[in-house]
Amino acid sequence: MQFKKSLLLLAALGGLMAACQPDSGNAPTSPTRETIVETVVVTELIEGEAVEVVVTATGATEYSPAPPESPEGPQDNYFQDYGLNPFFDPAVDPLSTFAIDIDTGSYTVARRYIEDGLIPPAEAVRPEEFVNYFDQGYAPPANNAFAVYTDGAPSPFSDDGTYILRFGVQGYEIPDWERKPVRLTLVIDVSGSMEQDKRLELVKDAVEILVGRLREGDRVAVVAYSTSAWIVLDPTDAGAANKIMAAVNSLRPTNSTNAEAGLTLGYAMATTMFDPAVTNRVILLSDGVANVGDTSPGGILDTVANYARDGTTLTTIGVGMGNFNDVLMEQLADRGDGGYAYVDTLDEAEKIFGEGLVGTLQTIAFDAKIQVVFNPQVVSGYRLIGYENREVADSDFRNDAVDAGEIGAGHSVTALYAVHFHPGVAGEVARLHLRWEDPDTREVVEIARAVQTGDLANRFDAAAPRFQLSVVVAEYAEVLKESPWATGVRFEDVAQHALRLSGLLGDEAVQEFALLVTMAALLR
Repeated sequence: MQFKKSLLLLAALGGLMAACQPDSGNAPTSPTRETIVETVVVTELIEGEAVEVVVTATGATEYSPAPPESPEGPQDNYFQDYGLNPFFDPAVDPLSTFAIDIDTGSYTVARRYIEDGLIPPAEAVRPEEFVNYFDQGYAPPANNAFAVYTDGAPSPFSDDGTYILRFGVQGYEIPDWERKPVRLTLVIDVSGSMEQDKRLELVKDAVEILVGRLREGDRVAVVAYSTSAWIVLDPTDAGAANKIMAAVNSLRPTNSTNAEAGLTLGYAMATTMFDPAVTNRVILLSDGVANVGDTSPGGILDTVANYARDGTTLTTIGVGMGNFNDVLMEQLADRGDGGYAYVDTLDEAEKIFGEGLVGTLQTIAFDAKIQVVFNPQVVSGYRLIGYENREVADSDFRNDAVDAGEIGAGHSVTALYAVHFHPGVAGEVARLHLRWEDPDTREVVEIARAVQTGDLANRFDAAAPRFQLSVVVAEYAEVLKESPWATGVRFEDVAQHALRLSGLLGDEAVQEFALLVTMAALLR
C-alpha cells in the first residue's frame, strides 16, 4: 500500500513539475488537462478500490476511480456553510473564544472527493478538522491533564507580514490496560443506502477491528435500524467476540432510514447497562441519511444532548459518498459530547478503533474551551483559522453551564491564528486560557500560557516541521474553500511545501497529504 502511494506521488509530482515549468521565458502556468498527450493506463487495486493511473509522456498523472456502480453522485451530499472568520482589531475586541473540536471528518471526506477525481464543495471544508487530523508531535504532559504549546512564524503564503501562531493542547495518555471498562451500544444503519459502495460491509469490518481490541469485562449491545429499529444483540461480554461478530455479520441493508428510531432504541439499550463507574458510550455508524421518522436535526439533537448530560456519550462514524449527511453526523457528535470521524478505508477504521481506541472511548475533559487574549500594544489584527461553528460568547468562557468540547485520552487539539503586528514592537503577543471539567471529579480547571514575540521563528523554514505542516494543511483547506484570505495562492504553491515536508517528516499520512494536494492541483 505505501509503495503504491509512493509511486503515485512520484508520478503526480512529475506531472506537477512539468506543468509548472516556464515556457519560453514566460511565467509558470497552472497545469491543465490539455497538457496530457501520450498515455499509458494501468489499473491498480488501492484500498479495495479499482483505480486507473494514467501516466503521460510528459510525466503528468491523472488519478481517478473506476466508474462507480451506483448512479448517484457526490452532488447529493449534505454540508453546511458556516462562513469564514474575519480579522479583528484587538484594540476593539481582544478576546477570541471557542469550544475545542477533535473531529476529523471534514479532512477524510475531502480526501474521498479528491480520490474520486473531484474538488470538494467549499462548505465541506472545515480547516480545523484538516489540521487536527495530523500528529502534531506534542509531548504528553508530565504531571497534569494537559500540556499547552505555543509557537509561530511568518506565513509562507503571504507577503504582507502575516504571522501564523499555533496554540496546541495535548491531553495525557492512558495505556489500554488502564482504561475504564466500557458499556458500548453500537447503532448500525442498515437502510437501503448502506448497500451502495458496500458501506455496510465496511462498517462490519470496522466493528471487527473494534471488537478485537475490547477485553473481557467490556460489554457490547447492538441495535440496527432501517424503517424501524430492533435489537440485534443484547448486552454481551466482549470476551464473546465471535458471538458479537456473528450478530453484526447477519445484518443486511433494506428499506428506508429512521435514524431517530435507531438512536432512541440505542439509548434505551445503553440505559439498561449504564454504570456510572465505567465509560458509557453509543457509537452510531451510518451514512447520515434520515428520511423516515423525525428527520429534523433539532429533535434528534435534543435527545442526544439529554443523554450526554446524564453520562452516555455519542461517537458518530460516517461512511459512504453520494448521499452522505455530514451536517447531521457532525452535529450529533457535538451535542453527544463525542467525536465525529468519516471512515472510507480499513486504514481509517484502524486509526479510530485500533491504535486510537482508548482516545475514542475514554474522555478526559468535558466542556473544554479556549479563550485567547491578544495584546493590542503588539498585535494590530488577528483571525482564527476555522472553528466557525464552535464559537462561544466571550462572556461565557467561565460560564460552566455552557456546553463546549470534549477531549479523549491522548488527543491533541491545535488552533491557528493569522496575526498582524504593529511595526517594531516586542513583548507578549497573546495569552491562551484553557478551561475544562474533569470527568471523574467534576472539578473545573483552568490553566494559561502566554506567547512572546521572542518565541516566534523569524523564517517559516526555521520553525518546527510539525508547525510548518499545520500551516500548509490549513492553507490547503483555505484554497479548497476558495477563502478570500487565500486569494492568489494556488494548489501548486501548497504542494511544493507539502512535498518538501513529506520527505522531511517521513510520515505516511503526510506523504498521502502531499499526494492529495498534488492531485488537487491537477484537477483544478
